[in-house]
Amino acid sequence: MKRSTSFMRSQRRAGVVAALVHRLSGLALTVFLPAHFLALGAALSGAKAFERFMNVTNNPVIKVLEVGLVTSLAVHLACGLRLLAIEFLNLHERTAVTIAICFAFALACGLLFLLNVQMGSVQVVPS
Repeated sequence: MKRSTSFMRSQRRAGVVAALVHRLSGLALTVFLPAHFLALGAALSGAKAFERFMNVTNNPVIKVLEVGLVTSLAVHLACGLRLLAIEFLNLHERTAVTIAICFAFALACGLLFLLNVQMGSVQVVPS
């Protein structure tokens, strides 16, 4: 059964977008690593240094960046699993579907993390 050329082009375009997002999420994770090592170094330096570092992370901008980081990690994981499935399970036929599943998974992870951050910032005062 022969497929239309526009369908094949859209499948190829979806794969290119997924590859680009996979690489960009990998770059985002690479940028995060030095900050993570700073946090570990602060923890090893003592409780006061770690406490100072953690106070910096209570900034709302940092919270937004954390949500982006978790979403980026989920995108990178899902797209990497997609590539493994293409490589080892021969799943070339449903490229757009698998890409949509990858991005839905990443969005769900980001939203769940955001919900967790929001619920963690709500302080319940016992009466």
